[in-house]
Amino acid sequence: MQQPQSYVEVLRPPVSWWAMAAGMVVSVWWAFFVAAPSEVALIAAAVTAAVVGGGLFRYGAVRISTDDVGLHAGKAVLPWPYVGAAEVLDARRLREQLGVKADARAHLLIRSYCREAVRVDVDDVRDPTPYWVISTRRPKDLALHLRPRSMQD
Repeated sequence: MQQPQSYVEVLRPPVSWWAMAAGMVVSVWWAFFVAAPSEVALIAAAVTAAVVGGGLFRYGAVRISTDDVGLHAGKAVLPWPYVGAAEVLDARRLREQLGVKADARAHLLIRSYCREAVRVDVDDVRDPTPYWVISTRRPKDLALHLRPRSMQD
């Protein structure tokens, strides 16, 4: 069986989040501009832009990928021999999986701006983690990349 090419996706916050961040920077600048010297307003706006922009970039720069080792979700790695069934979760099923059907031992990589995810069962009797839930903008593609490899090992 021919191996599918590796999967790579970087989750970044949507443009609307960056627009809200820009609005916050302008609001801070305006609040300081009317109450303090313009230099103070510029410094406050620059500090706000650095903090908010850095926070958004750090929060959003999460990478999901597959390679010869296994599934990588952020800093976590699930080796191929332990990758179980992969299931696409639409918005309703994701809510259930994170709510009434949740298991506190599960590994979660969730981003609120992604309405869909993939649930990956962990096939390791020594691992207390029963499954991973990974936010993705392309759940069908990720599940497709996981199925052939997990079935071989």
